[in-house]
Amino acid sequence: MIGTIVNVVLIVMGSMIGSVFKKGLKEQYQDILMQGMGLAVAALGVFAITKHMPDSEYPVLFIVSLAIGGVIGERVNMEEKFHQLVSKVSKGNLAEGLSTAILLFCIGTLSIVGPIESALNGNQTYLFTNAILDFVTSIVLAATFGIGIALSAVVLFCWQGFFYVAAKMVSGFITPELLTEISIIGGVLILSSGLSILGVRKFRTINLIPSLVIPVIYLVAKNLLWT
Repeated sequence: MIGTIVNVVLIVMGSMIGSVFKKGLKEQYQDILMQGMGLAVAALGVFAITKHMPDSEYPVLFIVSLAIGGVIGERVNMEEKFHQLVSKVSKGNLAEGLSTAILLFCIGTLSIVGPIESALNGNQTYLFTNAILDFVTSIVLAATFGIGIALSAVVLFCWQGFFYVAAKMVSGFITPELLTEISIIGGVLILSSGLSILGVRKFRTINLIPSLVIPVIYLVAKNLLWT
């Protein structure tokens, strides 16, 4: 879990640095920082899609998965429930900033696909990229809300730790073809996160997360029918 540990450390460091700027960073600097991070995340999503798409044996599966998964996520309203849960942290100015930080740090697909990729392939790229993004974001937030933003690192550790442990537990059942399909969908979700950060459009990425499960159901059903 080296990637998650680095992520946590950088959030704490960013919160400490940002708290020094008590009057907050100027809006123009906040904008350029977030634009740079948004472009980086979008580029990473495109890279994941183009890397794994040629290896896919089911080129339409990711489209069907996004459609079905999106409908399921929207029906359950996962994003709204996540917002409601975070808003219960506490009241006041710090609570507002802390809620925002938790949403920004955990809602991103990098915080989900990253620990899974780390557990299955030992690849820390997504987590390191997420760590840099969260470092910059924590500076901006702590400049406005104070050092208390560092508390979000605890939530992030538990969040990413859950996906890391879960992926380790089922690693023996994950085949190369399944990993390819999940990686393509993960790339699409990462791209959507990047476009959301850039303000191109606000995607309800959390409601699309069930899409990652559809390839699992499909391939398990396919193998059962063929045996």
